[in-house]
Amino acid sequence: MVTNPGRPVIAVVSGPPGAGKSTLAHALATELGVPAIIRDEIKQGMVLATATDEPNYDGLNIPALDAFFAVLTVLARAGVSVVAEAAFQDKLWRPNLMPLTEFAEIRVIHCTAPAEVLHERIARRARTDPHRRAHADRDLLAEIASGARAADTFVPVQIEAAGLVVDTTEGYRPGLQAITEFVSKAAAARDLG
Repeated sequence: MVTNPGRPVIAVVSGPPGAGKSTLAHALATELGVPAIIRDEIKQGMVLATATDEPNYDGLNIPALDAFFAVLTVLARAGVSVVAEAAFQDKLWRPNLMPLTEFAEIRVIHCTAPAEVLHERIARRARTDPHRRAHADRDLLAEIASGARAADTFVPVQIEAAGLVVDTTEGYRPGLQAITEFVSKAAAARDLG
């Protein structure tokens, strides 16, 4: 019986809307064999449990944020490595990640793609994803998709941790194997130390 779990790795997948974060987070979690904790999926679960026909679920944003970081905290304290994904900008990621550095190694993966690719993906998601209603961001996404608002105003996570920029325009650059190795290096370095 293991009574003292090691320091887990939290692989943070971040980036602007339409950057391919959720897709990469799920692929990376599968490759690593760890859970993917996706902020939008937590909020969508809250919407499903909410008995209302209200089209605006903004009141769930803070509870979803709290639940997201509470789950990460519980898993990290238990020694569970995870892939954590959200479109949080630095102002939300940093203050909530800092306490986790006490007992987890953080790796930040920033997804990026050209504005026209982000716009096309956002427009497609707004048209085809029935779960987007949970996020009350249809107007914002429509503005980004039309080019009326820039997606490049996103402020990446600024925390002292190893970071990797991944271009998601066509597949992943660097590739999924290199991204997996980037996350795995934290565990290997810790085990050798």
